[in-house]
Amino acid sequence: MATTNVTAEYVQRGEALDYKNSGTKTIPCDTVVAVGGRIGVTGGEIKPGEIGSLHMAGVFKIPKTGTDAIEMGAAVYFDGAGITDAESDGAESNPTAYTPAGYAAAPALAADDTVLVKLPG
Repeated sequence: MATTNVTAEYVQRGEALDYKNSGTKTIPCDTVVAVGGRIGVTGGEIKPGEIGSLHMAGVFKIPKTGTDAIEMGAAVYFDGAGITDAESDGAESNPTAYTPAGYAAAPALAADDTVLVKLPG
């Protein structure tokens, strides 16, 4: 098989990406934002129509909405309100899939209000 030379130009490290707020409300700093099939965390306030920084890597303390304990290293998901270890809302017909958030960077007890999440980058 012939090899093709495909070139790539380095742009940035990618820990934080530019993100345009296409909504009508200002997004506060440290807000979890679902982007496609993953999440990021705003690095500063982003006003409507403006571009701001969205952290796509790192470890963040995020509210835990799931009621189960979460082991370190377990896959976690963003349900729109916080982090859970459930992949979906569990509805029998038409379940809503949650956004993959990364994995637990430390164990969280069932009663914990937060969980440390390692964003996958």
